[in-house]
Amino acid sequence: MQEVVRFENRGGQQLTGSLHRPDAGRPRAWALFAHCFTCTRNVKAAVNIAEALSREGIATLRFDFTGLGQSEGEFADTHFSSNVDDLEDAAAFLREAHEAPQILVGHSLGGTACLQVASRIDEVRAVATLGSPAEAEHILHLLDDDLERIEEEGAARVKLAGRSFTIRRDFLEDVRSQSVRDGIGKLRRALLVMHSPVDEVVSIDEAARIYTSARHPKSFISLDGADHLLSDERDSRFAGAVLASWAARYMERDAPAIPEAHYAGGETVVVGRAEHGFRVSINADGHRMRGDEPESVGGAESGPTPYDLLSAALASCTVMTVNMYARHKGLPLESVEVRVRHGKIHAKDCTDCETRKGKIDRFERVLNLTGDLDADQRQRLLEIADRCPVHRTLHGEVRIESRLGD
Repeated sequence: MQEVVRFENRGGQQLTGSLHRPDAGRPRAWALFAHCFTCTRNVKAAVNIAEALSREGIATLRFDFTGLGQSEGEFADTHFSSNVDDLEDAAAFLREAHEAPQILVGHSLGGTACLQVASRIDEVRAVATLGSPAEAEHILHLLDDDLERIEEEGAARVKLAGRSFTIRRDFLEDVRSQSVRDGIGKLRRALLVMHSPVDEVVSIDEAARIYTSARHPKSFISLDGADHLLSDERDSRFAGAVLASWAARYMERDAPAIPEAHYAGGETVVVGRAEHGFRVSINADGHRMRGDEPESVGGAESGPTPYDLLSAALASCTVMTVNMYARHKGLPLESVEVRVRHGKIHAKDCTDCETRKGKIDRFERVLNLTGDLDADQRQRLLEIADRCPVHRTLHGEVRIESRLGD
């Protein structure tokens, strides 16, 4: 789920951002993404990483720095320090409108800015950089051919990544005055450094400088084969998935830990504590997940509800059964999508139900079949859906035996 947001920076300019939220449930945490020098919030890496984080329950704001993209202001009037200020203002916006960011993620010079601003945002627990230099002054190597002209004339139009920008002498003086690396050792936040060994814009030596300057906890992930902009979608999605997994242990460290359900083989184990409300840890024959209830009934929406899981069991069993039948019969079925909605209805409203009092459970199941199938084949596959084992279990006689364990 994505929405466009606008907020005011300390200079009175309106900055524009895109806020990614999980499709369902309350965010587990909030993150702030800083894009690369002269990029915008819509650079592919920013979009893909924000989407990957939101899929893991982390709401993420990516925004255009002053003078770039859809944000107000003149780029020529900005510098590294103003970008750092914009990040702090974006964090203040999140704090007021939603929740302060616990995670800062920055790409290229945006990562350097995140390292600089982290100490100014109390709620930040984790910082991640992607292809970032250890010092802001590193960016000047992109201006090598124009530096002398900027120094002499006070400002000059330069071409960066095929676009023309005005760079002023103030910008040069600002980046030269920064000492980001000196502050990395005092970061006191978890740090993840991600960098490609073949990055031709920012050498991996810069990642080494960041990493060696930092104290633990710190981690390094190699983005093997990726270019500086992570233009291959697989690279940015990989980075986002790793980021979400790494950040999880830091963004929830103040919350009581949910005990893990230990795998015992051939069974489903669920564990929960009274202090955690409805949150539970699930281990289904070795596959781990979380369970919860909606906020409307006192839950935190941190995982699927029991009826969500039951609906998922029916839907997944239906897909498997229909695909298996189509393969066996050689039908031109390409894919199956099954949507299940659970609810309760009054028994008296069900004309063909044996129960006449109270309420009964109803599962509404919709099959979307893709492939060159005729009407008779589609109807046959709908009939086969009713033969899936979970469907039969729900309709058959069920016996549940309960006892106290040792």
